[in-house]
Amino acid sequence: MQKQKLRALGIIFLLTAAINHATADVTLVRFGPEGEEKPGIIDSEGQLRDLSSYVSEITPETLSPASLEAIAELTLEDLPVVAGEPRLGVPLTGIGKIIAIGFNYINHAAEMEVQLPEEPLTFMKATSALTGPFDQIIQPRNGQKLDYEAELVVVIGRRAQYITENDVFDYIAGYTVGHDVSERAFQRERGGQFTKGKSADTFAPVGPYFVSTDQIEDIQALSIWSEVNGEMRQQGNTADMVFGVREIVSHLSQFMTLYPGDIIFTGTPAGVGDGMDPPQYLRPGDVVRIGVEGLGEQRQVIAPPR
Repeated sequence: MQKQKLRALGIIFLLTAAINHATADVTLVRFGPEGEEKPGIIDSEGQLRDLSSYVSEITPETLSPASLEAIAELTLEDLPVVAGEPRLGVPLTGIGKIIAIGFNYINHAAEMEVQLPEEPLTFMKATSALTGPFDQIIQPRNGQKLDYEAELVVVIGRRAQYITENDVFDYIAGYTVGHDVSERAFQRERGGQFTKGKSADTFAPVGPYFVSTDQIEDIQALSIWSEVNGEMRQQGNTADMVFGVREIVSHLSQFMTLYPGDIIFTGTPAGVGDGMDPPQYLRPGDVVRIGVEGLGEQRQVIAPPR
């Protein structure tokens, strides 16, 4: 009897572990007019399909291992293809926190003339800064030093608190592209608050895709780039991070609980406008493109203050 009980407990443990560590090959989007987005999925041929018959929204709950695995098992051919080229929004809703890491590429720290941080330099961006990957970036009133930063973004899929570096990837649902737009005068000349220079409306374009973890073979070997008006500005690789994804997520979990749907901007490589001689800040009418290998690219036009 005791052996049977132990065997039953073992089976339950294995099933639970399988659910907790399930992998899913999915690429999710949200499409449609601002405030009216619908959930979508990209099929193996790159077609956008309407996922709304299966889930009403892409929320933090959608990011659980079990939910992503169930979506991965859908027969995508049964889902309708979305015609045309609809607007793409932020690929998930219900984002609770936007956490960002500063000076996390060796060459970026050098161009900004700062010492490499001994621990991840952490700041927050307001969630009201979120916007779609192809929406306009609005220059804030009294802002004169608008800058661009291409970044890899980590999307949390499970509640994480005091986790070790070895366990980090059990808590990550996937990745996306982020543009950490900055107003350098607000950031450095208005009381030393990074958050003030990072949180204006439209300062956090995210997307176009949410890409599940299993689709990225090595998160620390992805090219990352930005382009302004057709001129390449940033050309880096996530291998050059001062603190990698394992270190960042584990470190943050020692100071705050990370919840499903929280996103982490992981830093930017050299080539930002503020680091040029003389500095070259963004102006209304400028066109910025940024991308991360395997995760897609964004494009924004800079709009004047409103």
